[in-house]
Amino acid sequence: MASSDTRGLANSPGGPAAEGGSTDLAGLEAGLDALDSAPASERLPLGRILVGKVLPPLVAIALVLTVWQLVYLADVQRDDLLPGPLDVWEEYAEMWRQGTLFEYVWTSVSRGILGFAIAILAGTPLGLLVARVKLVRAAIGPVLTGLQSLPSIAWVPAAIIWFGLSNGAIYTVVLLGAVPSIANGIVAGVDQIPPLYLRAGRMLGARGLASVRHVLLPAALPGYLAGLKQGWAFSWRSLMAAELIVQSPQLGTGLGQLMEGYRNLSNMAGILGSIILILVVGVAIDLLFFSPLERRVLRSRGLLARAS
Repeated sequence: MASSDTRGLANSPGGPAAEGGSTDLAGLEAGLDALDSAPASERLPLGRILVGKVLPPLVAIALVLTVWQLVYLADVQRDDLLPGPLDVWEEYAEMWRQGTLFEYVWTSVSRGILGFAIAILAGTPLGLLVARVKLVRAAIGPVLTGLQSLPSIAWVPAAIIWFGLSNGAIYTVVLLGAVPSIANGIVAGVDQIPPLYLRAGRMLGARGLASVRHVLLPAALPGYLAGLKQGWAFSWRSLMAAELIVQSPQLGTGLGQLMEGYRNLSNMAGILGSIILILVVGVAIDLLFFSPLERRVLRSRGLLARAS
């Protein structure tokens, strides 16, 4: 009887078990409140940032330059076939003295940015259409995948026939290289949206364009950003392929055209210098734009530590 009373007392609303449950619940709520109100992680000191993020790339660059110089000094190839780092630096110095270095870089960068912006305007609605309409996905989805795997340089002869030696031919190659990647990125992002989000949006009245703006795009943003990042890479590669072939005095000189000019002169130092500039611009766009944007999106969703 005593044990029965004890069990009844323990299971009663005011019994010890209830009091313990209330205490546990209160502790859980307090812990969650503390977690919500916890201050953001402090930013890393400048010294640690320099050591952790700036120093390793600089060391890697120094190592590559050192190996390059050693290979040059070992006379593995003739100097005209494998120039040293100082020979390439001299080409940069000559372009600097002539005032053409930034002109060459800006010609290609401006083309790349404009072509990429047009690719976003074309690829985003196309990706949404493919993601949301089953018939369109069945018809166009495989084509987009095939276009993404097609080398961009394959479009250059057709673009020249269509538009001649003009900027139209260059931008056509850029668009055909970048649009499939952007469209496939947003398709992948939409496919990863939990169905609950879409149902909740419909319950709240988000339909049509309102659903796209307030539900689809925000929820698919990580995948969309990945598609944009890949789209820029394809855009830049396509631009260089087009500039190598589409050349005319009226077009100006971009990095691809500069490299082809050095090839005609059999100037290997200039060719290597052009390749390095193309690499530097591609890496700089990623580090200065896409990587910070990606970190900001992931951090806002709790997927990245603030101190990173």
